[in-house]
Parts: sequence; C-alpha cells; structure tokens
Amino acid sequence: MSRHEASPTTVQPASNHRPNACCFCWCCCCSCSWNEDRERAWRASRETKLETIPNCEACAKPTSEEVRGWAQSFDKLMKSPAGRNVFREFLRTEYSEENMLFWLACEELKNECNTHTIDEKARMIYEDYISILSPKEVSLDSRVREVINRKMQEPSSHTFDDAQLQIYTLMHRDSYPRFLNSAIYKSLLQSVSRSSSES
Repeated sequence: MSRHEASPTTVQPASNHRPNACCFCWCCCCSCSWNEDRERAWRASRETKLETIPNCEACAKPTSEEVRGWAQSFDKLMKSPAGRNVFREFLRTEYSEENMLFWLACEELKNECNTHTIDEKARMIYEDYISILSPKEVSLDSRVREVINRKMQEPSSHTFDDAQLQIYTLMHRDSYPRFLNSAIYKSLLQSVSRSSSES
C-alpha cells in the first residue's frame, strides 16, 4: 500500500453526515442529514396535528351482553366506545387503523359549531387522511375525492360525509367479518363471559 492510500479503518467521515450518504446535496434521493432533519420535523408536525384525536376513547369495561351484541351488528359495535376501541386495536394489527381514526375525526367535525374550528379541522383531516401525500391516506374512489375537493373550497362540518360513509362501509364489509373471527375478539368474549359467570 503506498503512503498516499489510506487504510479503510483510518478513514473518517469529513463531516457529521453519515459515512454512507450518497451525496451532500439537497436532493431527496440521498440519506444526508438534511433529509433526516426535514423528515424529523415533518413527523413532529404530524404528531402535533394528530394529538387532537384521542389515543383511545375513555369508556367503561364492556359487559358480556354488550360484547356479544357486537357480533350481531356492525352498528352496535360502532355505537359502543368500548367496541370502537377493541375494533381499532384489531385494525392496528391489519395496518388499517387510519380508517377508524378518519371515521372518528369526521364524527368530531360533525359536532363542531365554530366556523373557524370547522375550517381548521377540515383542513387537518384532508391533510392527514385524504391527501395522496399522507402515509395515513384512506382508500376512496375518484368520485368521492372530487366531491371533497369541491367542498374544501368552503369546508363545513359535513364536508367528508360521503367519504365517511364509504370508509364505514369498507370497514363493515372488509374488516368486521375478520374481527369477529380474530383472537382479539374471541379472547375478550371469553374473558367477559368468565367474569360474568363468576359474579
């Protein structure tokens, strides 16, 4: 090895960039620290926006009768805060929790009266669940997207009604049957049945 060649073990990165960064430019193709900082800031801003949605709804422990009722109809499940929490836990295992989060955000929006808050929340919902750039984008058809884009000119508490119905139907047809056969639901049913027979 000549004296001009450096041993691989002695080479130090020239700056605080990762040694394997493909470049030191401002492009999005590389793993340079600028991109890491930008992504960290973007994640932080998203987390702040999503703080308005409760992590889980506060609710009493469901009775065995209530848990059995969830198998009778999807409406019963969705009308129960405990049912929504358990179903949301199941959706998380299927990587589709955003459907429930979107549905809850729409419900919250419908209960809002202040026009400034409605405008703010509608834009937040759009950014978080409708925008094609969002990692939490929900699956909607093009007709519903067009309706939303028109309504977003002047958002109201019912801007997302069509989209909410479409997601509700999707959860009902697609996720709900699997939920009823899931270990999450079956073990909860077993646990509440056992505690009701003991009391």
